[in-house]
Amino acid sequence: MQNLKHLFDLPNHITYLNTATMSPLLKSTNLAGKKAIDKKSVPFTITSNDFFSPLNLLKKQFAKLINTNEPERIAAIPSASYGIATVANNIVLNAGDEILIVEDQFPSNFYAWQRLVEKYNAKIITIAKPKGKKNRGKNWNIDILNSITEKTAVIAIGHIHWADGTLFNLKAISKKAKTKNALLIVDATQSLGALPFSIKNIQPDAVICAGYKWLFGAYAYGLAYYGPYFDDGIPIEENWSNRVNSDNFADLTNYQSEYKIQAARYNSGENANFIAVAMLQDSISNILEWTPEYIQLYCQEISQHIIKPLTKLGCQIEDSEYRANHLFGIELPNNIDLTTLKAQLEKHRIFVSIRGNYIRVSCHLFNTKEDFTILLQCLTSIL
Repeated sequence: MQNLKHLFDLPNHITYLNTATMSPLLKSTNLAGKKAIDKKSVPFTITSNDFFSPLNLLKKQFAKLINTNEPERIAAIPSASYGIATVANNIVLNAGDEILIVEDQFPSNFYAWQRLVEKYNAKIITIAKPKGKKNRGKNWNIDILNSITEKTAVIAIGHIHWADGTLFNLKAISKKAKTKNALLIVDATQSLGALPFSIKNIQPDAVICAGYKWLFGAYAYGLAYYGPYFDDGIPIEENWSNRVNSDNFADLTNYQSEYKIQAARYNSGENANFIAVAMLQDSISNILEWTPEYIQLYCQEISQHIIKPLTKLGCQIEDSEYRANHLFGIELPNNIDLTTLKAQLEKHRIFVSIRGNYIRVSCHLFNTKEDFTILLQCLTSIL
């Protein structure tokens, strides 16, 4: 399998296993951003078409990535929290309704739901990660399914757990949610671009994705899918470009009450962002060429040799069937000195994330088997 580090600017003396925090830029994506900056330096070259066509092309690329024939259901967002807030802004609950989340969910996918249940006197139900050393991913998925009841109004969940890579069976969750008339809202920030995802198969009601991680785009720009439930919703902000006929600049003050179709009403202000859109166009075109399926196979190939040695050293790693290959957690023994661990990782210039008693490892096509060998050697010296 081909390593693609030459497409990035990562130096050889560091071991970067932290895409889940911040992805590097492809050289081509970097260049696309610089060209867009140069265009802003000569603003007379920017036309009215530049406010619409590039974003429409990006939506078509993203639609292909998530396997939907409806790019009109995709909106430009500045952050995952914005996308989730848009969802919460268009949900009305009854007293006693339940919103299901999982234990240690990322804060941006928690606070909006906390506010919503407080507003309607509803409840958040947190599905705890099972205890024990075996079948945790399997049992976690079973517990989630068993927790979906007639009271469930919303299931807000990731495709994987952001901290340890546990895979959630979204197809099964979606199927049961529909039997209870519950909405499935997916935060796919830590999976889209690296893990296969299909709107047609999963049928979620909304999918939110920040662009600066596995989409390899710029910070503060992302994309979201909104299903039919949200077709007549109310956006967080009322920006001019989301209304019908907004491409006619000469007639903008002929105010329109009608939004553009489907998810266009949810585009954030300044959604044409010439720099970020150009960068995401480039990065997603590369991802579509590589395919998430290939990325998963590659990441498995370069990382699998460290699993058994780490297990023998007392670490716990989820079974491969219930975790992603591009992002997974190494649960450390309770007696490890985290201060010493962090010092050793820094000394050897190994970049990972420490999440509680876990090391979160996240890799991509620029990584090699040797990167994981270096990590294994470092952990072995400590454990």
